[in-house]
Amino acid sequence: MRISLYLSIVFSVILLFPSCGSKVYSTCEGSVWNTLYHITYCGDADFSDSIRSVLRKVEMSVSAFNKESVVSKINRNADMTVDHGFKEVYDMSRAVWECSDGAFDPTLAPLINAYGFGYTDSIHVNKSVIDSIHKYVGLGKTAITPDGRMQKADPRMEFNFSAIAKGYGCDKVAEMFENNGISDFMIEIGGEIVVRGLNPHGEKWNISVDRPVFSKDMAMHESQTVVALTNCGIATSGNYRNYKGSGDKRFGHTVDPLTGKPAINDLASATVIAPTCMEADAYATACMAMGARRAKNMIQEADLPALLIFTDGTVWQTPAFKDLVVK
Repeated sequence: MRISLYLSIVFSVILLFPSCGSKVYSTCEGSVWNTLYHITYCGDADFSDSIRSVLRKVEMSVSAFNKESVVSKINRNADMTVDHGFKEVYDMSRAVWECSDGAFDPTLAPLINAYGFGYTDSIHVNKSVIDSIHKYVGLGKTAITPDGRMQKADPRMEFNFSAIAKGYGCDKVAEMFENNGISDFMIEIGGEIVVRGLNPHGEKWNISVDRPVFSKDMAMHESQTVVALTNCGIATSGNYRNYKGSGDKRFGHTVDPLTGKPAINDLASATVIAPTCMEADAYATACMAMGARRAKNMIQEADLPALLIFTDGTVWQTPAFKDLVVK
């Protein structure tokens, strides 16, 4: 879920093909935030420039890997007001933080950095270092004032919205499409997905959920299941691609806010479906920090379709998720 320093569009290709009802669908693909995006939409207009503009705006708002972004300036305690994008992401983060009893927390940035998964060089970590950093972590110690300024209980507090930013990027591209009268589309950024309307075959969008396969050197995709979706966001979180070490000493990028240490529990991955992709993204990350028992309780209370895959390979899914599986 890493957000790179600069937005980079490698290529954007428009491919046209007919579908049911003589509609024309186009595809646009490229690279952003150290990952790839794939977009399919009903229409023959070229939206590649608009997509690039939307993603650049998201980056300049909530990417801590861009030193000129709003969040980077907030992290440096600049005297400024937050922009609309920052507030949207902060408000959603706050909502999921409350629902997850603090398991989703973007103020973990100093700890994520310390373990080498963030936007600064890692440091030599030991119990005293982690304990000292842990003291000034906690989203409840922050607030946005009515005039739009960030309040932090400790000036050393920093935000890392990487666990929600890709989902937010999907939502903002979707918003751009809807503003332009496009109602059938699929937007995928690094595995986080938004779908609306119908696919080129006039059906709901078939979305494959990856089976957890540990690999640091390449993105390996093995399908666990396929769900048919429309008008929602879906996100998967797991430690099987972004981790350090090997064997019994392997630890992933998800940090447990309760302990300040990398989360080690019985979950290999969590997939969540929600009205928005940033909401799904945040809840999936919270699941990974909580472990299976707490994650199940949270998902059921939030009434969201979800699939949890345990480290032993077994699977738990809500009835609502099971109903979406393509038979």
